[in-house]
Amino acid sequence: MKKSTNPTAQFTYITIGTIQSPYTDISGMPIQPIGARDVQGTVVIFGEYAEGLSDLDGFSRIILIYAFHKCASCQLTVTPFLDTARHGIFATRAPRRPNAIGLSIVRLVAVNGCELIIEGVDVLNGTPLLDIKPYVPVFDCYPDEKSGWLAGCEHKVISKKSDRRFCDHCE
Repeated sequence: MKKSTNPTAQFTYITIGTIQSPYTDISGMPIQPIGARDVQGTVVIFGEYAEGLSDLDGFSRIILIYAFHKCASCQLTVTPFLDTARHGIFATRAPRRPNAIGLSIVRLVAVNGCELIIEGVDVLNGTPLLDIKPYVPVFDCYPDEKSGWLAGCEHKVISKKSDRRFCDHCE
C-alpha cells in the first residue's frame, strides 16, 4: 500500500490593501461579480505597493484575490447558493474553503494614485486584498468548457443574493 503524504507547509500572506464596497452585511450581497454589474467600489492599495500599479490602467478588467475574512472554518461539502444539493467545496465557489481565498473579476474604471475604482464588486466592505492580476481574455476565457452541476442554473447568479450560511463571525 502506498503511503499518503500530507504536506504541512505553512504560508503567510500579507494584505496589500482593502476592498471598499457598499456591502456592510454578508446577507443580501451578490454572489458573483455578474450579479453586481453596475455596483461600484474602490480598492485602496497600501502606499508601499503603489509602484506595483504601474501600467494597470491599460486593462479593462482585473482579478482581485482576497481573504474571506468572515469565514474561519472549512466545510468539505456545502450547499451552495445556486443549488439545494450538497457538493464538494472544490466544485463550488463557496467561501468555507481550506484556505479562505476568494477571487473576483471586476471592471477597472480608473486608477487614481493608490485607489482603483472598480465596477462589479461583490465583496464585503473592508475585505483584505491579497493580490491583483490583469484579466487577459485570450488567457482567461474558455466559453465552451463544461460547468458541471452549474450547467443550466448559471442564469440565476444575476439575481441570487447571499445569506449567512457561510458566515462564522457575522456582525
